[in-house]
Amino acid sequence: MSLAMVMSLADSRLPIGGHVHSGGVEEAISSGIVRDIDTVAAYLRRRIRTAGLVSASLAAAVCAGALTPAAAEAQADARALAPAARTASRAQGRGLLRLAKFAWPHHDWSDLDARPHLSTAFGEVGRAAELAPIEIAGVVVYTTMTGAATAAQRLLALDPAAVAATTLALTPLCEQTARAATTGPAALSDTLGDVLAQRHLEREMPLFAS
Repeated sequence: MSLAMVMSLADSRLPIGGHVHSGGVEEAISSGIVRDIDTVAAYLRRRIRTAGLVSASLAAAVCAGALTPAAAEAQADARALAPAARTASRAQGRGLLRLAKFAWPHHDWSDLDARPHLSTAFGEVGRAAELAPIEIAGVVVYTTMTGAATAAQRLLALDPAAVAATTLALTPLCEQTARAATTGPAALSDTLGDVLAQRHLEREMPLFAS
């Protein structure tokens, strides 16, 4: 039941997902990196292996009690080199925290500030929902993929069936990444994601927040 609730909160239709944030896809399309279903698939693979792994590993560590929220915040800051990437993460974390407080009103959320990183918020949600670290890691990786996939589908007017088939084909990678995320905080960052996030700020009238 709790896992289903967390998956509902992670739905890309909500403000923390593809409804507002494209995961860099809008800028990747503008830059010519993402053009069609094949380049969408390549972008999603990279995003799962980088941003997905990092976020899931920090969330899993918070869920397991291996990292305090404060420590997780510092580690998330260290892995997001671009100020715009940190801002986007915190905006999504704020949205998730707001929804989570409605779902688990009796949980103690006082260790989180008003705008936590998305990974930190997901980790604390995992604790509130009494999920295993592997479960919250899986939710985070899934959200990392589907938010970007949803945005790509909308921006490129792609066949929804083709996008769905692409995400289904990536589920083994998602599962592998979630398992890797439970071994400890991933010591890497996504340079391309940082560049796209920072460049996105220069766009006139962007459709997505990031």
